[in-house]
Amino acid sequence: MTRDALNILQVSTADRGGGAERIAMNLHQRYLARGHLATMAVGRKIGSDPHTIEIPNARERHVWARFWSGASYQLKSHEHRLGSTRYLRAAAEAIGKPDAWLDGQLGREHYGYPGTKRLTDLIAQKPDLIHLHNLHGGYFDLRRLPEISRQAPVFVTLHDAWMLAGHCAHSLGCDKWRTGCGGCPALGTYPAVKRDATAGNWLRKRAIYASSRVYLTAPSKWLLDKAKRSMLAPAVLDSRVIPNGVDLEVFRPGDQAGARHRLALPESAHIILLAANGIRRSDFKDCDTLRGAIGRVSESVVDRPVLCVALGEAGETQHIGRVRVQFVAPQSEPEVVADYYRAADVYAHAAKEDTFPTTVIEAMACGTPVVASDVGGIPEQVTHGQTGLLAAPGDPVMFGAYLTMLLHNPGLCRSFMEQSVKVAAQRFDLGMQVQRCLAWYQQAVHKAQTPGGRIAA
Repeated sequence: MTRDALNILQVSTADRGGGAERIAMNLHQRYLARGHLATMAVGRKIGSDPHTIEIPNARERHVWARFWSGASYQLKSHEHRLGSTRYLRAAAEAIGKPDAWLDGQLGREHYGYPGTKRLTDLIAQKPDLIHLHNLHGGYFDLRRLPEISRQAPVFVTLHDAWMLAGHCAHSLGCDKWRTGCGGCPALGTYPAVKRDATAGNWLRKRAIYASSRVYLTAPSKWLLDKAKRSMLAPAVLDSRVIPNGVDLEVFRPGDQAGARHRLALPESAHIILLAANGIRRSDFKDCDTLRGAIGRVSESVVDRPVLCVALGEAGETQHIGRVRVQFVAPQSEPEVVADYYRAADVYAHAAKEDTFPTTVIEAMACGTPVVASDVGGIPEQVTHGQTGLLAAPGDPVMFGAYLTMLLHNPGLCRSFMEQSVKVAAQRFDLGMQVQRCLAWYQQAVHKAQTPGGRIAA
């Protein structure tokens, strides 16, 4: 460690997964590379990074809960011999953790994750600061936030709006998060709840935040403005928009024919790329609009075959009219992901609501023209008519027309490519994101270490 190095503890759902997990891990790796003492505490550890630690929720539970969780695991491991054990496993989990079962039945958000109390004990030295990422996902006890924010400066990155509402990660046009939720019109929206306890969930969060002090950041002004109007606002010591970045050494323009050859994709076809973790399962991606838009492309683009590559979910090949839709499982190697952008003629991102999708800036950095929905933080990434095209949300006719326009107009594609690569270098470089975070960390740590400047909850 250098003299000015920080001891940084980040907290995230997992070390691998969707955009939020990748963003946290990218920061973690860059902090280590710059000589900081960086640790990632995660709800689920999948990889082998020695500086990543799994939060010990299972170990901290009562022996009764551990026994029944073990029984559930054993049932699952023998499922090939016994047939479906889903109901038996659910019963075992309910017996072992009756509080979690009851919360689920009543629609309450469950916070019973006892490993959270050990968060700062997971590393040898007390951290200089703690940076929290997605706190939903079944691993973090939000009730511990006031205590954690008294131990060290706490930074919170909003990747979605879950902290602002009674259960949902995005409100999809509903404004009840501003006044207290209740009478929820979308209980099934992720993270889903069985019954409408959203008013109680909202009040519980508000009480937790009233005793907490945090530094709040979001990648888009759209989401940070929502937070400033929410019950989280009283907890905020300072707030900043820090756009997410990508590694421009990896996500960069390249030879399209070479990328298609490496990926075994047809060289002569028009290729539309979609990219999302579990694209068909997301409540916030707009598959209906995409399907309708691709149907329009099928009718309008007849000079060459059209292939739609859906990266992020395995599945059988489908057809929408003349367009073949090929599903590709999530790829762990960034260079391979970048090749998919280089291989594509256009990247399509239809969403009902989205904070600041990493896939859009990855596409821009690779010089792939973007057609996206004009929702959430996406207009802060794509400038309509300069770096891509923004379609009205839920409008497959407009979306399809924009896709067709780009597939028929290579000159416009080249113009968008040039502008997108410039914007990515100016605004979406991972190094810039890292530097902005580190400078803010230093200010907060200095304030906390100054007599009279320590954070009070």
